Amino acid sequence: MAQASNRIEGEQERSWAVADLLTGVRIPLAIAFVVVDSTSWRVAFLWAAGITDFVDGLAARRWGSSRLGAFLDPVADKLFTAAAFGVVAFSGALAWWEIAAVLARDIAAALAFLITVLVKRPAAIPARVSGKLVTIGQLLVLLAFLLDSWLLRPIAWVTGAIACYAILDYVVVARRQARAL
Repeated sequence: MAQASNRIEGEQERSWAVADLLTGVRIPLAIAFVVVDSTSWRVAFLWAAGITDFVDGLAARRWGSSRLGAFLDPVADKLFTAAAFGVVAFSGALAWWEIAAVLARDIAAALAFLITVLVKRPAAIPARVSGKLVTIGQLLVLLAFLLDSWLLRPIAWVTGAIACYAILDYVVVARRQARAL
């Protein structure tokens, strides 16, 4: 008789995977983004963080993932985002509420995770297109900031609007999953 859990060979069984190495790169990039005071280096760090974020997902699907990667990926993402937007906040280029709007999806996700842990019902919702769009928007906000573009505020506002939509999208999915249980 077949086991109830049919895993893809190697999935969630490894202690590490190729994707974990790509994810891990974002941690020193976050630190470097704050420490280095060169626009060109910061742009390079931003591109490297964006590319490794995209490629680690492809690598995980292609060659498998690990428990470490499942934990490390969102931590590395949030660390880089917090560090980079800390630089933006410190510069005064955007108001605190504009930064909060751009980061609204991340703030809501962190609070939702904490609540699920506190009520002892941790759950995960797979990545959604709306969330990916927020990530792209955040990268564009950071790029506009680094390039001192007049588009910084408009991109931040659009990203904030997409973040609000993403929060609603995730709430709808979470409610559907809760009813399915």
